[in-house]
Amino acid sequence: MRKADIATVVRIALVPLIVYAVTLKLNPIIPVTVFIVALVLDGVDGFLALNETSKRRIGISTYIRYALGDDSAGALIKEYKPKVAEEASWGPRMDVAGDRIVEYSLWALFVYVKVIPFFVLLLIIAMHSLADALMGSKGTSTKAKTRFAEMVYTSKWSRLVANVLKALAFSYLMLVYIAGWNLYVGYALAGALVVFIMIRGAAEICESVA
Repeated sequence: MRKADIATVVRIALVPLIVYAVTLKLNPIIPVTVFIVALVLDGVDGFLALNETSKRRIGISTYIRYALGDDSAGALIKEYKPKVAEEASWGPRMDVAGDRIVEYSLWALFVYVKVIPFFVLLLIIAMHSLADALMGSKGTSTKAKTRFAEMVYTSKWSRLVANVLKALAFSYLMLVYIAGWNLYVGYALAGALVVFIMIRGAAEICESVA
């Protein structure tokens, strides 16, 4: 098993710890910290996959420069990204599965503790299922064919916005249930995350039929 896949497995394994800590209302620092670690691992597995495929040509400094917008680092990473899927076609799918397991588990948790209404969970599952099915029928691709998909789905800023919204919304909802923080702020953050998920899902659907 590749190091990137190990990082994905660890990320998934952290989910029961988060659910357990929130359900039992343990110190909120525990679930929030574990969740942030899981989010970080989502980026780590991408780096590890590129590092292994490039035979260590892409190191941590190159990856950081890429994240900061360096053109030369970006060109090198774009060169190797397609090769990641070629060498382990199930790797990117496993990464997506990890994303879905983490996300669905947390939405379901907040529905269970009556912080978020049930229809939100159904909406998220429906959009992801439709987008994943259509994208899966086209195979794994690292290059967007439409401008819309490039802007809101494959670009670095869109992924950054998605992860920041997840970090803020899910962490705050944990604090709503455990520490009694303002519920309406939680609704606002969750609403922003849901809207962004819908937009990215629409971009995936447009990409799949392009």
